Amino acid sequence: MGRAEARRAQKQRGTRRASRGRAANSGAEAGPGRGRGAGKAERGGIRRFFTWKKILGTFFGLVLLGMAALVGLYLYVEKPDPNTEATLQSNTYQFSDGSVMTRTGKMNREILPIDKIAKDTRSAFIAAENKSFYKDSGVDIKGLGRAALQAVTGGRKSGGSTITQQYVKNYYLNQDQTVTRKLKELVISLKVDQSMEKDDILAGYMNTSYFGRNAYGVQAAAQAYYGVNADKLTVEQSAYLAALLQAPSQYDWAVASDTSKNLVKERFEYVLNNMVEMGELDPAKRAGMQFPIPNKPKAAPGSEGQKGYLIEAANAEMEAQGITPDQLKAGGWTIKLTIDPKKQAALEKAVQDELESKLDRKDTKPKAVDPSVQAGATSVDPKTGKIVAMYGGTGQQEHWSSNALRKDYQPGSTFKPIVLASALENKSRTQDGKPITPNALYDGTSGRPVVGSSVPFAPQNQDQQDYKTGDSPLITVQKATNSSVNSVYAQMIVDVKPQNVKKTALALGMKDRKGWPEDKPAMSLGTMSANTVEMAAVYATFDNHGKKVTPTIVESAKHAYRTYTPVQAVGGQAISKVTADTVTKVLTGVVNEGSGSAVKSSAYEAAAKTGTTESNVAAWFTAYTPELVTVVAMFGEEPGTGTQVSLYGAAGSNARVGGSSFPAEIWKTYTLAALRGGKAGQFDLDDADMGEPPAAPSRSTLPSATTSRTPDPTTSGSSKPPSSSVKPDPTQTGTGKPDPTQTSTGKPDPTQTSTGKPGPTLTGGPIFGQ
Repeated sequence: MGRAEARRAQKQRGTRRASRGRAANSGAEAGPGRGRGAGKAERGGIRRFFTWKKILGTFFGLVLLGMAALVGLYLYVEKPDPNTEATLQSNTYQFSDGSVMTRTGKMNREILPIDKIAKDTRSAFIAAENKSFYKDSGVDIKGLGRAALQAVTGGRKSGGSTITQQYVKNYYLNQDQTVTRKLKELVISLKVDQSMEKDDILAGYMNTSYFGRNAYGVQAAAQAYYGVNADKLTVEQSAYLAALLQAPSQYDWAVASDTSKNLVKERFEYVLNNMVEMGELDPAKRAGMQFPIPNKPKAAPGSEGQKGYLIEAANAEMEAQGITPDQLKAGGWTIKLTIDPKKQAALEKAVQDELESKLDRKDTKPKAVDPSVQAGATSVDPKTGKIVAMYGGTGQQEHWSSNALRKDYQPGSTFKPIVLASALENKSRTQDGKPITPNALYDGTSGRPVVGSSVPFAPQNQDQQDYKTGDSPLITVQKATNSSVNSVYAQMIVDVKPQNVKKTALALGMKDRKGWPEDKPAMSLGTMSANTVEMAAVYATFDNHGKKVTPTIVESAKHAYRTYTPVQAVGGQAISKVTADTVTKVLTGVVNEGSGSAVKSSAYEAAAKTGTTESNVAAWFTAYTPELVTVVAMFGEEPGTGTQVSLYGAAGSNARVGGSSFPAEIWKTYTLAALRGGKAGQFDLDDADMGEPPAAPSRSTLPSATTSRTPDPTTSGSSKPPSSSVKPDPTQTGTGKPDPTQTSTGKPDPTQTSTGKPGPTLTGGPIFGQ
């Protein structure tokens, strides 16, 4: 046998020995009852099923199948005709009786060729949306993957679409967020990139994009925001318009919140930095660039008077219910509002007669008050939750955003009934252990420090007045509500606990916003922010015997291809019937014997609460009859800047403007007109629980709380009646002069914020939240 044969024989013997060793080991591992071949067969079966060849084969098969599907999709999907947005449909808005209020949606667009758009403007849009525009093939795979990853991980969102894709979506497709639409967008984008010049795609994108303010395309946007043609835009203006595209409604400077203003400024800086990175902007020039504040918006055709505000409210409600701004913008909607045209006309006339006719809005004297006066109102049917009338301001031409919807002012003492409702609902007790009821006794001494709070608080009553019963400083909750006594409600919220009161407020319809003073007694004076719709929700729930009312302005919205789900306006019990009816009973006392007596009439039974905020920057009158809940508010807003300023001296009054002055007169005039022709009802308050009548109070019956107060050396005790042009408000100062504890300039009081956002809690001194 040769050497080669010997080596082969030796190799075969080694292989057989290794095989026997593996078989033995397998038998040992199998244990008793299992043969050696069983383990080998099992492991061999799994390996045969999960072999690398099969895994790789399956993977490449799926890849090839996906590629084949994409090729098929590419061949199947044709570039369609332009979508209906090129011939945008209008939206029709109707009153509750079916009559047409207005139609919107006329295309405000001027198509520009690329050479009519400034090069810096083009660069700004590329920097904002798609830096690789001139290099990519119309689809950014990396961008799509990055956007998908951020969506999954919850990171900061960034666009995954190229300019080409956005142009395709705008011009050929629609705004639907579906997989089918996205696949079509990808395929058509590839075809468009192959068949069109890049400059033509860019021009198409800039001409079809929506910028807000009813402006379609960069030319309309340049006019709407800066009053110039697109070829005259500066680099800074171009960067703002490019930043605006990410969220036109949110980033419009005229209506943007503080958060949105910060976001759009960040986006503006991002655009400029990208332009520098792209070599389209000199770094030294960029360093000196400032944010360009846009012009005030003008009312669109069909949005004159109150129409624009009603459209704003309806669109906001539809968006809250899931309809996107793009879907609204595309048109084709018939939107029936809950607005009663007769009641709407009555509300507009009441504001004109009782306020606007008395103002000199053209007053140019330094520190003139009348040009700063703004009014807003919401009127609701408490049985249905329908908003039957709304007043947003003098018109969007003069004041773009609706005063009925604004959330930057505090509700003041109109919040106090919520404190009482929470006390009743939670069966709270006073510091001496007695149940809190309308007949419960509290110390009415002005400046009295609260007892039982970890946060010191000693609010002054209006005009530092002490409220008494005979020679005793004790008064009932009913009396404290009639006269809006700060010291009583400050102690009451401590007894109830601020956290419980906030919970009740949210259940009744208020919104939780940043800055709500959750653990501070100052909450009792309404130091959070709210709008007229929210306060209407609260008082409508009282009026509806505790059943939750969510005011709605959209009765129905019909579209050929979309479905709208209306707001459920009336829900279950937010608070008990006993609590709601008791609060209503107490508030009728405000009209019959208290600060709301200006609206007392034999034509109806009413319940009400006045409210005036710190520094007199806002005045509220919130009241209801069995048929109608109406909130009227006045706000001081400096023209041009939006800074909150005092209403003191409005309409030549030479006095503080309280809730029982102009707002109450508007409410009364409107309510009389709105109820005319119908039979005014009476409140059904059989379940109201006023509590045990109080015993004759004396010094010996004082609660354990101290009655000492914090003196205010800066406040005089003088008293001068206000001008006869405004009815005296017993809950306001009676000096007829600016309160020396406030700023006479109408600028923010250092102890409060002037923005309407909750300020730091005061630990002593005067508070005027009535």
